Amino acid sequence: MDNGRAMLEAWWRDPADYAWLSRALNSHVAMRWTKAVIGAGGVFLASITLMVLSSDTGPISPLGRFLDWIITGFALFWAVRWWTLPWPTRTESLLLFAAADVAITVANLQESNRVYGAIGVILLVVTGGYIAVMHNAKVLALHASWTVLSSVALTARMVVAGGDLFLGIAIVLISLVAGVVMLPSMQFFYWVLRQDAVTDPLTKLLNRRGLELHLMKVVETGWHGPVCAIAVDLDRFKDVNDGFGHRVGDEVLTRTARRLRSVEASGMVVSRTGGEEFLIFGRLDAQTARTAAELIRRAVAEPEGPVAVTASIGVALFDGRCDSPTPYSLISCADTAMYRAKQLGGNLVVVQQLSARTPPVVEPRTPPVEPRTHHEGQRSHIP
Repeated sequence: MDNGRAMLEAWWRDPADYAWLSRALNSHVAMRWTKAVIGAGGVFLASITLMVLSSDTGPISPLGRFLDWIITGFALFWAVRWWTLPWPTRTESLLLFAAADVAITVANLQESNRVYGAIGVILLVVTGGYIAVMHNAKVLALHASWTVLSSVALTARMVVAGGDLFLGIAIVLISLVAGVVMLPSMQFFYWVLRQDAVTDPLTKLLNRRGLELHLMKVVETGWHGPVCAIAVDLDRFKDVNDGFGHRVGDEVLTRTARRLRSVEASGMVVSRTGGEEFLIFGRLDAQTARTAAELIRRAVAEPEGPVAVTASIGVALFDGRCDSPTPYSLISCADTAMYRAKQLGGNLVVVQQLSARTPPVVEPRTPPVEPRTHHEGQRSHIP
């Protein structure tokens, strides 16, 4: 029960990563098809409105007919926009679909046939489907609230004019099932699947795709202050698999993941990027990053069970005093430092400071009883 509640809370707080979703679509040929389908929705809405305007049950008042013509123009604009322009930003997407929700409700309110107007609210399920996929739970909740209010207003209008009360209740219930039950459930199931897609099934850390998603957020929000990347690679892990079997190897990996989380500092993201490779990225200053790396080295090396392992750790630091590197270049520097630690025998931390102007230098290895940290770039022994 507690786990289910935690998942629901995480789903509710999740920002939905609109930019990542749109970028993922943009990398596939499906983008063209998706844009064509969404744009076609505008053509259908314009066609429906025009047919209603031409029917005997269309809006009677000049204001109602004027509003329907405005909605027709918006629907045609919608089609042209989706067919000819790039995928919208998050803000533009919200504005477009908010306008579509309002247009659907207003168009139904102009119907002289109030039964048809009440039934037409089901079109809000179409816009809700897009919102469920592309936006977060809070946005979908606003859409669901609008659906319920529109349904109640349209059915009340029908019943006041002499319509069947039970038919009105049935229409409201249909709207509730579609807009308040089905769409949020669909979004939650989709969210669970997306979390699985960015999570390593063995260690429950972020996988490489999940790390890339986090890095995209870093790039989009911008970063100018201290930041670091810490690459962790278990030493001679192949010997563990060969000598004890892959089951024990998996236990070592899950144990390592647990220990990485136990020393995780605020602002750090921990991921498993390969077989025995882990990557930590965070907005940490140089001293905090060095301390965290040493804590990680000691935690990994802590004996437990029949198999003891150590780790080679590379740290790349950016202190904000030079041009900002990309997250990927920072990670590449951390990997280089990690391989240097391996060359020096493992169970070691090597630090590379990106703001350094001096050639990389590795200091002599410290005794095992001391924190085993080397600093490349700006030379600094960590006591």
